[in-house]
Amino acid sequence: MSLCINPSCPKPQNPDHNLFCQACGSELLLAGRYRVINVLSDKGGFSNTYEVIHNDIIKVLKVLTNNNPKAVELFQHEAQVLSQLNHPGIPKGDGHFIYFPRNSQTPLHCLVMEKIEGMDLEEYQKQRKNRPIDQQLAIEWLKQLAEILHEVHTHQFFHRDIKPSNIIFRSNSQLALIDFGAVRQVTETLIAGGQNTSIYTPGYAPPEQEKGYAVQQSDFFALGRTFVYLLT
Repeated sequence: MSLCINPSCPKPQNPDHNLFCQACGSELLLAGRYRVINVLSDKGGFSNTYEVIHNDIIKVLKVLTNNNPKAVELFQHEAQVLSQLNHPGIPKGDGHFIYFPRNSQTPLHCLVMEKIEGMDLEEYQKQRKNRPIDQQLAIEWLKQLAEILHEVHTHQFFHRDIKPSNIIFRSNSQLALIDFGAVRQVTETLIAGGQNTSIYTPGYAPPEQEKGYAVQQSDFFALGRTFVYLLT
């Protein structure tokens, strides 16, 4: 099955090899490469996510559903960040493009990235009836996440939304950090104590981030709160 991502399409399901949607006429081969095959999430506040296939490789497509200028800026920044980072615990970016459905002047901003297979730690703990993880496992996971954050921080970025649901546990026992939509770059303004956009998850963000003054060290506070969740 091939899916149409036109928000106004009355019947998005199409046969596998169609190039255009049989219901609305929108292109199905996005950017001439990606065919949408499955909906992963259409309940996001700012974006929907899909599975796409290109050269027999399944990837993730993130489509911005809110064209507020700040949302577009953050979305484009996420694409830029993923193209610069190179770590097995971070999804690799595969391109950012703008898609126009048939007879629509409203652009859909699209980001394609590597598909990280596994289960997020929030769901993992639910499956385990919220039993605390083993302390030795906690140490191993902490080392892995510290290495991932080192890659992020070395490139002068900080994540700003570290929490169990943004950490994926893979079948090879390795962790991956996802959702770089809130990432911010360290600038001279921030170093001087300037305010930044207030993006945070209550219960995981430190006080300075809630007030709009997040710094790289804020990621470690959120990481610590994540391990409080995992160990208690």
